[in-house]
Amino acid sequence: MKILIGNKNYSTWSLRPWLVLRHFGFEFEEEILKLNGEGWKQVFKERTPTGTVPVLQDGDLEIPETIAIIEYLADLRPDLAVWPKDMKQRARARALAAEMHAGFQTLRSLCPMNLRADHPDRIDLDKVAPNLHRLESALGGALEKSGGPFLFGEFSAADAMFAPVAARIRTYHLPVSDTLQQWIDAIYALPAFQDWYTAALQETDIVPQDEIDMMDQTN
Repeated sequence: MKILIGNKNYSTWSLRPWLVLRHFGFEFEEEILKLNGEGWKQVFKERTPTGTVPVLQDGDLEIPETIAIIEYLADLRPDLAVWPKDMKQRARARALAAEMHAGFQTLRSLCPMNLRADHPDRIDLDKVAPNLHRLESALGGALEKSGGPFLFGEFSAADAMFAPVAARIRTYHLPVSDTLQQWIDAIYALPAFQDWYTAALQETDIVPQDEIDMMDQTN
């Protein structure tokens, strides 16, 4: 099994299934297709079905979409709690994952994931306030019900889907409740996330569209 991913410093969609693979002990190889450099878009078109990452390759099967990858892994190893074991909790977890997949557009556009960066006081909080409010309601509510440290008690695919949000909140010093901050700390302490984070810090490539200083220059 092999997963094609983007730069670890920036690629949110790559991080999500990679965390599931690493945390739950799947045996896999990884290959980074850089999101920068001459001709990188053409490389993506040639190497991936949709011109995007991540892509999971398992034999003759290619899966080019994050949630589909996670669902395949859950089906592949039903003995693992990729999603919560309880049916109702599993439904809630999948609903949160779907909301993350389609929502929080303002937060995602104004606060690109950049694990190497530290950008306090750079974001207009009024613009991201609705997204932060929804995060407090959705994630905070799940954490209060489960008791933490993760959204449904143990780490699951729902946490993986929101892990880039934890990174954004830390990078841009966005204000959150103590409940949400404890969850962010738990994400950062997760060994699988630490593996990704350490590798991201060692990268030197720059992706201009995900660097807030370069974004500022083009706005």
